[in-house]
Amino acid sequence: MSASPSATTTHFRTCPLCEGMCGVKITLKSGKIESIRPDHDNVWSRGHICPKGTTLGALHDDPDRIRVPLIRDKDTWREAGWEEALRKCEELIHKVRKEYGSQAMCCYTGNMVGKLFDIGRYLMLFFTKAKLGSRYSSSTIDQQPKNLSSMLLYGDMWKIPVPDVDNTDLFVIFGANPSASKGSIFSHRDVMGAIRALRARGGRVIVVDPVRTGTAQKADEWISIEPGTDAAFLLAIVHTLFEENRVRLGHLENLVNGVHAVRQAAEPFSPEAVARFCGVSAASIRALALRIADAPSAAVYGRIGLCTQRFGSLASWLIDVVAILTGNMDRRGGLMFSTQVAPHMALTPPYPMNAPLLGRFSRVRGVQAILGQLPASCLAEEIDTPGEGQIKGLFTIGANPVVSVPGADRLDAALPLLDFMISLDNYLNETTRHAHVILPSPSVLETPYWDVWAWPWSLTSGGHYSPALYETERMEEWRVITTLGCLCAGMKLEEIDPDALDREYFSGMCAQVGLDAEKILKISPTPGPERILDLAIRIGPFGDRYGERPGGVTLETFKASPQGILFGAAQPQMREVLRTPSGKVELAPEHLLNDIPRLRAAMTEPRPPMLLVSRRHLSSMNSWMHNVEVLVKGPERCTLFVHPRDAERIGVGDGERVCVASTEASVEVAAEITDGVRPGVVSLPHGWGHDLPGSRLRVASRRPGVNSNRLNPATFVDEASGNLAVNGVPVTVTKIGSPP
Repeated sequence: MSASPSATTTHFRTCPLCEGMCGVKITLKSGKIESIRPDHDNVWSRGHICPKGTTLGALHDDPDRIRVPLIRDKDTWREAGWEEALRKCEELIHKVRKEYGSQAMCCYTGNMVGKLFDIGRYLMLFFTKAKLGSRYSSSTIDQQPKNLSSMLLYGDMWKIPVPDVDNTDLFVIFGANPSASKGSIFSHRDVMGAIRALRARGGRVIVVDPVRTGTAQKADEWISIEPGTDAAFLLAIVHTLFEENRVRLGHLENLVNGVHAVRQAAEPFSPEAVARFCGVSAASIRALALRIADAPSAAVYGRIGLCTQRFGSLASWLIDVVAILTGNMDRRGGLMFSTQVAPHMALTPPYPMNAPLLGRFSRVRGVQAILGQLPASCLAEEIDTPGEGQIKGLFTIGANPVVSVPGADRLDAALPLLDFMISLDNYLNETTRHAHVILPSPSVLETPYWDVWAWPWSLTSGGHYSPALYETERMEEWRVITTLGCLCAGMKLEEIDPDALDREYFSGMCAQVGLDAEKILKISPTPGPERILDLAIRIGPFGDRYGERPGGVTLETFKASPQGILFGAAQPQMREVLRTPSGKVELAPEHLLNDIPRLRAAMTEPRPPMLLVSRRHLSSMNSWMHNVEVLVKGPERCTLFVHPRDAERIGVGDGERVCVASTEASVEVAAEITDGVRPGVVSLPHGWGHDLPGSRLRVASRRPGVNSNRLNPATFVDEASGNLAVNGVPVTVTKIGSPP
């Protein structure tokens, strides 16, 4: 540990669990965590926190957390040293590489990977060295449509505008629930507090969602929409803006291409034409369109509920279209882009503009890779389908796809067919129980932390560095990842020099931003992620650029300010953001316009009797916070929301068990009767299903819940992006014990 074992010490950190970036104050006594409290002096969060933030100690001390490498011998696990575990990895990897080639190996990464600077950054080195056949990640479960639309509109998949809720007059929320998520690709110290302040100053909040979420309950208006129809709803808003002569581009007047093409695309989608499909009256759609257009400022925000439906790319695109057409893009009170203190993506070669259309096709299903990734649900079929290119080796990094990916049953059955599976993880969970080797990741308190995922979505520029709370003798994670990549490239363990590779990697980053690597390496000789973080800060808008800008900040500046530093609010910057060949916003990308006929065809389809949507809870974080007792105690949360009208038709009472069946599978779960869900819609939380044998999750297994992804078809996707659709899934619901 970093202080005397007998001392009482206080430490300030950022909670890494979501975009909220809450500051916490941790007190250690005799080396043990005595308390974790909100840090009221943290310059960003100012004392705001959610229930998860106070459980970082429980995660660290969890007796189920893996602390040393594990090797599986048939059906038993044994602990091993790092040398033995890596030798086993070398044996497994080289065998598959020799027999099938590197194209027979792939990697699946989870969403927490993107928040951790060392993992996310060094994965790029891993992929460069390994030359794997495929890459899969949680991105194609929750955010790919937004990356795609930003790529096509602005020329950069990571330039995603966020709502300026603190200064807006009207906040319209599609498919997002900040009361549970705190914000998703939207970083704010306290979104619900900002909503209260907005209403107190006379503003208005409108939520469009099939479920009356906690956010909708605090809004001025809840528009109950049919799942999966947001794209048609938003096209009707666009139609109305043109019809009512409300299009105003404002300061973007000469920076936008394709306005006429968008008008033509929206022409068939009048409010009257989409009302039945969306389940919202034409008058309500038209009224919302005019309210957005006529408000002094309006922030229209769409998130995971939009991405995770079969027209997710169209819906995600149209959020920005509405903002641009009403003059609410790149302006105070509308949608804006952040100014990052440490713009780490500047250290990566720009993504080619045509990447969405140039991905290879999958071997089995024939779907195309978008932004370099195939749908996560393709993984199972690529493992269990024989033939040239069959996946034989898999790496999972901070991921639990057996719970998180649609078509879960097939993936669970496919993983034992692999010649090897190597996992970097903290737990023996529903996925890693199939691994041959598990290499433990550090706990969130054993590693330094700078949030590279949340600051890009904050309209306040700032930073907060958290030093490691505990020292460990484990192998540093960046070295583990680098070593695995080299093993995939055919190198032997004794040939691998992570420090030399890191030097080469860092030198390339320096060249990317026009700096002399040899000069910088003399200033920053220590290898590892902190050297890269220091580089990102120094080349950022507030950095010193290694002395070229006297008075600029460095990583040491933040280390000397344990409760963070803020630099001010974001400013309009569209011209600087744009990376399109034309230098303008491409409002009508052909790739998305070509998907509109699929939407029009869907509008003529008969509506299934019941549609399933997902939901989350403030005390949950996908699949991996259910092993913390304080977060799962209390009333059962893995229940099926059923509207009273549907409950009467089914003949089920509150708390009685029902069978929910799709084309994929069926699950049994308790019904929770509530008018907080639209009639004809049922809602099941995601991330549960901790009842599979072989995992070691003692708390979670006592309250396992059911895995909603057993119901979600692997082929139910947003075709434009490859993102999986987990909202609007057709199901049947019957009372247990009822006659067929």
